[in-house]
Amino acid sequence: MQKQRVNPYLPSWEYVPDGEPYVFGDRVYVFGSHDRFNGWVFCLNDYVCWSAPLSDLSDWRYEGVIYKKTQDPLNPDGHMCLYAPDVTVGPDGRYYLYYVLDKVSVVSVAVCDEPAGQYEFYGYVRYPDGTRLGERPGDQPQFDPAVLTEGDKTYMYTGFCGIGDRSRLGCMATVLGRDMLTVVEEPVIVLPSEPYSKGTGFEGHEYFEAPSIRKIGSTYYLVYSSIHQHELCYATSEHPTKGFKYGGVIVSNCDMHIDTYKPANKPMFYGGNNHGGMVQLNGDWYIFYHRQTNGTNFSRQGCMEKITILEDGSIPQVEITSCRSKDDPLIGRGEYPAYLACNLFCDEESIYTDLSCSWMNNQFPKITQDGRDGDEEIGYIANMKDSATAGFKYFDCKGITRVGIKVRGYCRGHFEVKTAWDGEVLGTIPVHFANIWTEFWSDIRIPDGVHALYFTYRGTGSASLGSFILE
Repeated sequence: MQKQRVNPYLPSWEYVPDGEPYVFGDRVYVFGSHDRFNGWVFCLNDYVCWSAPLSDLSDWRYEGVIYKKTQDPLNPDGHMCLYAPDVTVGPDGRYYLYYVLDKVSVVSVAVCDEPAGQYEFYGYVRYPDGTRLGERPGDQPQFDPAVLTEGDKTYMYTGFCGIGDRSRLGCMATVLGRDMLTVVEEPVIVLPSEPYSKGTGFEGHEYFEAPSIRKIGSTYYLVYSSIHQHELCYATSEHPTKGFKYGGVIVSNCDMHIDTYKPANKPMFYGGNNHGGMVQLNGDWYIFYHRQTNGTNFSRQGCMEKITILEDGSIPQVEITSCRSKDDPLIGRGEYPAYLACNLFCDEESIYTDLSCSWMNNQFPKITQDGRDGDEEIGYIANMKDSATAGFKYFDCKGITRVGIKVRGYCRGHFEVKTAWDGEVLGTIPVHFANIWTEFWSDIRIPDGVHALYFTYRGTGSASLGSFILE
């Protein structure tokens, strides 16, 4: 297959969640945390950067490690992880990387002369008297910094607020001075936590974590993860430190609330926490987010979807897809790897990965890979037991009369092929026990047009789905 724009946008063996995309020059750069395949906690690896030319958003380039967790003076032995970062260009033209380690409540800053170079530790965000923000009596813990620089001021948004925790008031906005470290305006609450949301308009979608800030025209858009975790919501204001009003949900990594192709409350993927930002690329706006893989919360991968900002400034919720936009479907012919599935579920529904995918019994389907972290092994779907369904959206199909799949595993049954999760079965592909990836084929006609494709396993045992082929 020729290179196309797909989700996840990075190789299937790369795990960069919490993506913050920025255009510098003629390239888009993505900064995020760095999970480990088969990891046991979040963010075990050092920060890396990937970039792509604006002329070809399918051509992502690995920029290498840009910052090691042991570079922070608080973490010389690496016992703490690097949580979700953000980057901004300071008044001096240098690039500043803001982050929080996983066991402290202060914001660290690193700096570099280029966006994807070798960052060096710079300092900690602090009050004018030198006290680090987060350590003064009465301070709330710092978490997930998002930053936006305008002139000599940098607006920083932070905070983690669990349901029912009255000690956490909400998302904080703090203003930093020209040195990118010193607090010149102390923290104020701009988004409410769950205990303090009554009458605010944020009820049901209160702030949890993962702020991301952008300015579009004269309006500040503050994207965040709500108490539901799987959804990225947004709030808007004409001022960076006050007046934010709830806008809506932009994306859910299990497609909750979407009712265009299924009931609004039906989860279509095993979701979990979410984090990402917006960026304009070649005139189109995108939301970056992440998905859970490997049956855990600790091996997350970055995805992106094209969004629409309406004339009134609102952003309708967008479907998760394998192609980043229904307006730009994939070529409906050739072979596609199964890890591109944007829908994955079975008869027993679950919104959350950690409640569904038990490592003890491998009961639920999951996107995974062979080998170890860093091995360039193509991802696939494991644990396809009876009723397990993988969905891929969307394909521009023309003249398809045969469909094949690559399967391995101890299974005996067939895969149903449909263009809707609850649609007519267009045909079935029988499968049987196979120790290696084996092709199975059937004559199945896919109607011409732009379609989703769903593959549902019916039978005994457990199949792994490696890819499907359209001819």
